[in-house]
Amino acid sequence: MKSSILLSFLLGLMMTSQAQSVSTDFDADWKFHLGDAPGAEQPTLNDQSWRSLRLPHDWAFESDYSRDAAQTDKGGYKPGGIGWYRKAFDFSDEWENQKVFIAFDGVFMNSKVWLNGHLLGERPYGYIRFEYDLTPYLQPKNNVLAVRVDCSREPAARWYHGCGIYGHVKLEAHAAVHVVTDGVCITTPEVSDRMAEVNVQTEIANTLDRSERITLETLLLDPDGKEIARESEGHSIGGNGIQVFDKKFQVSSPRRWDTKTPSLYTVVSRIKLNGKWLGETRSRFGIRTIRWDTATGFWLNEKNVKLQGVCDHLEAGPVGAASPDELIAWKIRLLKEMGCNAIRTAHNPQVPKFYELCDEMGMLVMDEIFDGWKKKAAQDYGKQAFDQWWERDLRAWLRRDRNHPSVVVWSLGNETGGNIAKELVRVCHEVDPTRSVTSGHSGSEFMDVEGVNGASERPMFFDHTPDKPFVATEAPHTWQVRGYYRTKTWFRDGYPANNAKRAFACPDLTEQEIFHYDWAPPGGNRNRKQIFNSSYDNAMVRITARKNWELMRDLPWYSGHFRWTGFDYLGEAGYVHGGWPFRAFMGGALDLAGFKKDLYYFYQSQWTEEPMVHILPHWTHPVMESGTEIPVWVYSNCDEVELFLNGKSLGKDRPGTKWDEMQCEWLVPWTSGTVEAVGYRNGREVARRSQTTSGAPAALKVTVEGDACPIITVSEVDENGVLNPYAENRIHYFISGPASILSLESGNPVNTENNFGTTSRTAFFGLGRAFLRLSGVEVSENENKVSAVVGAICGEPQLLTSNKIHIDAQSCSIRGEVMPRDLKIFYSTDGSDPRTPYIGGFEVQPGTTVKAAVYDGDLFLFDMEEQFAEGLGLYWGDAGSDEASQAAIGDQAEDAKLSSAVVKRNGKGFHGKGYVDFGNNQGSVEWYQENDGSPETVALHFRYSGNAKGRSGRPMKLIVNGVESELFFKNTANWGSDWKTVTVEARLNSGANHIVLSTIGRGGMYIDELIVE
Repeated sequence: MKSSILLSFLLGLMMTSQAQSVSTDFDADWKFHLGDAPGAEQPTLNDQSWRSLRLPHDWAFESDYSRDAAQTDKGGYKPGGIGWYRKAFDFSDEWENQKVFIAFDGVFMNSKVWLNGHLLGERPYGYIRFEYDLTPYLQPKNNVLAVRVDCSREPAARWYHGCGIYGHVKLEAHAAVHVVTDGVCITTPEVSDRMAEVNVQTEIANTLDRSERITLETLLLDPDGKEIARESEGHSIGGNGIQVFDKKFQVSSPRRWDTKTPSLYTVVSRIKLNGKWLGETRSRFGIRTIRWDTATGFWLNEKNVKLQGVCDHLEAGPVGAASPDELIAWKIRLLKEMGCNAIRTAHNPQVPKFYELCDEMGMLVMDEIFDGWKKKAAQDYGKQAFDQWWERDLRAWLRRDRNHPSVVVWSLGNETGGNIAKELVRVCHEVDPTRSVTSGHSGSEFMDVEGVNGASERPMFFDHTPDKPFVATEAPHTWQVRGYYRTKTWFRDGYPANNAKRAFACPDLTEQEIFHYDWAPPGGNRNRKQIFNSSYDNAMVRITARKNWELMRDLPWYSGHFRWTGFDYLGEAGYVHGGWPFRAFMGGALDLAGFKKDLYYFYQSQWTEEPMVHILPHWTHPVMESGTEIPVWVYSNCDEVELFLNGKSLGKDRPGTKWDEMQCEWLVPWTSGTVEAVGYRNGREVARRSQTTSGAPAALKVTVEGDACPIITVSEVDENGVLNPYAENRIHYFISGPASILSLESGNPVNTENNFGTTSRTAFFGLGRAFLRLSGVEVSENENKVSAVVGAICGEPQLLTSNKIHIDAQSCSIRGEVMPRDLKIFYSTDGSDPRTPYIGGFEVQPGTTVKAAVYDGDLFLFDMEEQFAEGLGLYWGDAGSDEASQAAIGDQAEDAKLSSAVVKRNGKGFHGKGYVDFGNNQGSVEWYQENDGSPETVALHFRYSGNAKGRSGRPMKLIVNGVESELFFKNTANWGSDWKTVTVEARLNSGANHIVLSTIGRGGMYIDELIVE
């Protein structure tokens, strides 16, 4: 009874007095349980056995990859599920006399939140900030906040999505009269070099039952934090209501926000009630102008600017959805250094910190709210909640992001459609009339700016000029695996070279393929998509990165592009890359670990001024025949480049402006040694880079960057310190001090080992990284030191050029002084426990397993083990291996979604790993097909085999996006050895398409594959 009286007294104080606003980081000290836990919303539940953690958190990323995982190939073979979070806390003196809110930056998805057993609310969308009022249910002691996150319906996106509370959580305490969350709206309607007009609109809530007389004071601070204007005005505000107050300022000689000098001003809003200040709200903004012109494109501060952009998922890169602030900044910085000036938040909003960083770093943003306005993935927001929640989520997003100068255009959807488009645009213009609205090829007739995805890559797209401002929202689509090369051109859809309307030509670099190493031997891939893609900019859907840039640069109406993508990301592994074991989409200029691909340097050569040269490919080719002519490219922004081979000049070349002349190029007969590029401006050397032939892996090179989230980068090098570009040994990490490993990543798209909860991972093409998070707990200076020991058994898995093995272990400091260590290594080669002291390299025979143990003095740190035998690691192919591995050219039926059908492998002549047999069942096979362009008519080619006795063939039902038709499959000579094709035209929508072939009655023909042309 006393507690109840005290609580009533506290709540009364909250509603009457005038205390300062308080914002509290609420990320620490949460309890987590994976799986449903009925009754977990009740404060009496015993959660002592639950895991303790600090937010942000993504349980799906922490979980294993699995071929049958709920997110399927779309989500990179990660799980979904249900998770619970609980946090116990006492009432703080700081919150007395306040309204107390809990704010979540991001929870995926279907969250419900309780305080002390009382349901506060639910939010289906996984990419939106939201808050709840805790005040009515707070008690003096032992408050329990409980959050249930439901990702049980999967796949809930077309790419990998995180699961859990992946954003920050804050507790916000405000006076009864306060500025509403996201309630300050700042616009700059008039801007010149002499003067800028700044309009400030402030929403103030009065939660008291009576009217109050307040003073609203608004201050304007310049980018240096100096006060340049102050206005105070008294207002009367009614009880239990919200009122909006306008204030105008003029700023002399405004400092413009732009990509090179992102100057940020600040509005400070203060409320005074009964002579006492009730706290303040700070809102940053930038003074800049933006406009879109049909003829000339995008303008920033009255300067014509090409949008040199990329698309990126929130989850892209090395750590999943729960990316710490420092890693978000790291990703943006890498893109800035490439010359990128814009990011499209495909296909959902990012966390608030992302926009703050873009404001500070000068990165333009195409801010996108939805993927689909209806179902695209089987259980996505478009299916589960869009119709009921779209307007509430749309308005919350617009209000949250409207003050960010980095946001230059709103995007409402991606490859979707429906009559709702007009309403979406209406709400955008209502909430923010200052910005234009676009979409990724969705409801374009209603948009201010026409956004076009893959259709903008087709030659026929350029037969006309747009009748409204245009931007390529998703182009180009090219793929590359870091450090992997092929001289033969590859089109995703197998376009013939003469299909000049659908794809731009890209000639082969050599008549015969000269590179034959691969991730798997012939037959190790199930279809033609299960390959690594070349880094020569010759693997694509319709257009190379170079041609796309040429068009964008030279066409005045072409505002810019957002290439797909900046970073590689988990998911979409089936449709583009053929499915398991491929886990990731490889379209980034940077891989999953943030390592730069050759493509990165192409953009840098076109988009930056600092002198640079970059050579590809590397110069280590252990099985290549001497004298083989290798296309050597150099990307450079210099006037001219000279190439040297072992000190001898091979001549100079100048980077051109045409797409196939942008790289300097030489055909160089292969011989070991060093190839070196020297860049000149005005006849003077300004840049130099080289590639040297490497020996077998023999040591590690370790570097560390970062503060709160350090990144350890490890390179495998030969005895001379030269990177071995094929090294794939397992790298081990031992972390000492208050830090944990968030992720181990190397960029390998077919490595399905868990990134989390492990201390080792294989290098990929010579490189690997560990991503750490330092503890937020305050400790003494001595205990605050963090260091690591990194080790590996180095050698070629197949002993291809050398049977010599080295073992290396190195210590590195992460925070604080270098810790003195006495590292000792013991090893064995006969399968026994490692007891032989390691003093230097040694030779082994094929079939040897090397074991090693690393100690710091007498303290054991970690074990290592590496096998060396024929058939391990990369496949070192032959001239026929590429053709053999690509016999299957379509989407294989055995990889599609099957109902009442089985996969068979007897017979001959089938493509891939088998074919589908319905037996005597009523069954179906369903393919998923994405169309990143406009709706179009395509040809569907079904490869089949079968002989219906007593009949000329069998009918089967075709259902394309719900539209049914009947096909007739004529008999082939036999079942399973003679294969024919049935072709039919069908209409594909923009975005997701579902193609279903089902039996009519019981049984049907054997189905081998589908080719969409």
